[in-house]
Amino acid sequence: MTEKFLPLFELTRGHIVESIHYGAIAIVDSHGGLLYSYGDPQTVAFLRSSAKPFQALPFFERGGPATFGLTQKEQALTCASHEGSDDHVRTAESIQKKAGIKESDLQCGIHMPGDTVAYKALIERGEMPTTNRNNCSGKHSGMLAHAKMRALPLDTYLDINHPIQQDILSAFAGMCNYPQDKVELGVDGCSAPNFAVPLYNSALAYARLCDPYALDETRAKACNEITSAMTTHPEMISGAGEFDCRLMQVGKGSIVCKRGAEGFQAIGLKPGLLGKGSPGIGITFKVSDGDLLFRTLKIEPLNRVRPAVTLEILRQIGALSDSQLKELAEFGPTLPIKNHRGTLTGESRPAFRLVKA
Repeated sequence: MTEKFLPLFELTRGHIVESIHYGAIAIVDSHGGLLYSYGDPQTVAFLRSSAKPFQALPFFERGGPATFGLTQKEQALTCASHEGSDDHVRTAESIQKKAGIKESDLQCGIHMPGDTVAYKALIERGEMPTTNRNNCSGKHSGMLAHAKMRALPLDTYLDINHPIQQDILSAFAGMCNYPQDKVELGVDGCSAPNFAVPLYNSALAYARLCDPYALDETRAKACNEITSAMTTHPEMISGAGEFDCRLMQVGKGSIVCKRGAEGFQAIGLKPGLLGKGSPGIGITFKVSDGDLLFRTLKIEPLNRVRPAVTLEILRQIGALSDSQLKELAEFGPTLPIKNHRGTLTGESRPAFRLVKA
């Protein structure tokens, strides 16, 4: 019997392993085949922000971006966990202006920006952030634009029974090939409904997002528009220099990467990346302890587990070349650990081998 979570990533001090993060991984192709796993691929986990491309999907299917003349940069922000930089805020404001909605319509709440420059600037000016600094303001702007386009109520757009949320739930379940009534529902940090399904099914959804050959024409077109926007403007999806952005930049259009809170990570590989004729592939994994965010001395946000584990997965399946791994070496897979004086004390490193199905 497969254990749900297995040792995934470890930190050493001296000659011993001091700390271990546990997790589970599923790697699935667009035909539905389980290629590799680690731990239990049927582990049910909330996608958190990794669900954002699917939350934008019905808006794209109904031609929302074309209706409002959204640029690819603006389209990308509707799928983003941005860091609240001034550029991110300007892009959110542009979406809202085109769609005829207001920042005050957003119900995602307020938090300090992740972007270092914006974070420091607000403190220096003695200002509180506004809603558009929220890392989910792009997603909420997209949901509201969708509601506006269909003349649906704006004040209840986050209610799970609102037509927008019902369309999202249906689209998500369809992409996962999972019964809609079995999708576990929860409330995300931004107050939008969120979804939990087995890792196998969320990985399948990402495989189909990147390789929608079996989907109907409208959905396939929307999937292609979403992945094109995300990979063309990865600086909108996270923050410039952050892992999701950097991996997509290095992947040059062939890799989609979207983190989620509490240790969830999703990656999609376009057809042909693993060789001529290879199908699209979806990869999802869950770090059981949540892989909490911390900040460096430069106030830069950092997760230590997911970027390194992602690189090790891609290395093991041959999805990244040596030169690409070198470009991303600041994220791992293996990194030195130094104390506050800069003295080497150990290393952080992956602790798993994928199991071929």
